[in-house]
Amino acid sequence: MRRSWSVFDLAGREKSIGELEAEAAAAGFWDDPASAQRKMQELGKLQSTVGGWRGLQAQVADLLELTELAMETDDESLAEELTAETDAVANRLVRAEMELTLSGPYDDRPAILTIHSGAGGTDSHDWVEMLTGMYAGWAMSDGRPVQVLDTAYGDEAGLRTSTMEIGGEHAFGYLNAEVGVHRLVRMSPFDPARRRQTSFARVEVLPAAVGEDSEVEIRPEDVKMDFFRSSGPGGQNVQKVASAVRLTHVPSGIVVSCQTERSQHQNRDYAMRILRARLLARQEEERERELSTLRGERVSAEWGNQIRSYVLHPYKSVKDHRTDHQTGNTDAVLAGEIDGFIEAYLVSKLGEGG
Repeated sequence: MRRSWSVFDLAGREKSIGELEAEAAAAGFWDDPASAQRKMQELGKLQSTVGGWRGLQAQVADLLELTELAMETDDESLAEELTAETDAVANRLVRAEMELTLSGPYDDRPAILTIHSGAGGTDSHDWVEMLTGMYAGWAMSDGRPVQVLDTAYGDEAGLRTSTMEIGGEHAFGYLNAEVGVHRLVRMSPFDPARRRQTSFARVEVLPAAVGEDSEVEIRPEDVKMDFFRSSGPGGQNVQKVASAVRLTHVPSGIVVSCQTERSQHQNRDYAMRILRARLLARQEEERERELSTLRGERVSAEWGNQIRSYVLHPYKSVKDHRTDHQTGNTDAVLAGEIDGFIEAYLVSKLGEGG
């Protein structure tokens, strides 16, 4: 049973820490290793959260004492130290406030991120490939594991779709900020006249089903498996053996495929990971009727629906239309420097009450 608290309820969290510590000390706690491990993970997260906020409280108390001392002694030499301490506390507070938004039941899980091409033809396929590189760059720069699970090539260039799994701390919580339509404006490299082209791609993010997730049950008899040959750019077959895998979950009608690896077995494993994530999202939707909490409102990848615009011509700018966060360093963003956009979105959600 999931515990529930207000995000600011430190006392409630400390009470839960005490309860979990008592459970862990009781005889027979490790008789059910899977349950014990989940509780120890929950305990560790609670201790980290409470420790961080109590540490911030102590830092603020020290800052107040330093301020009072500077006022009483009229010592201007303390001004520089006071300014530095104030900036440090402010930065830590912003980070702590942002992390308060990452308290959802799936926020600490790996994320399965899929990018779908939208309006824009070949340019939209190229845009999917560019976004794939952007998210892979973000993951690797932060030391996060990233694994491409599936790709479907465009007819001339780029990718129609791309699916990857990104791990690390709060991967789903952070990347859920990226759900929506991303718009690219540039001089098309595929147009002989070099005219300006607008293209779109839709980003979907799902929490990965972890281990033998009790919330996701897949019976072998409910899954239909087909094999086909992997295809490369232009639609040509890249293998003589039918190693690509398509899984159909008959009860739900969900279909997933994977053709990244040369091994049927590996492609089947990847496809099952995607299927489990989609079933987890489906079950959450059925329980709560709030699909937006997991994957955002599904919208068409075209004009008027974009959450962010990437303009490379006639000027350079990346702007998030939800938060107005903006930068002119488009090269850095496309290389993976998107933390500013993610953090601005998370802080804005905190302001809305999460």
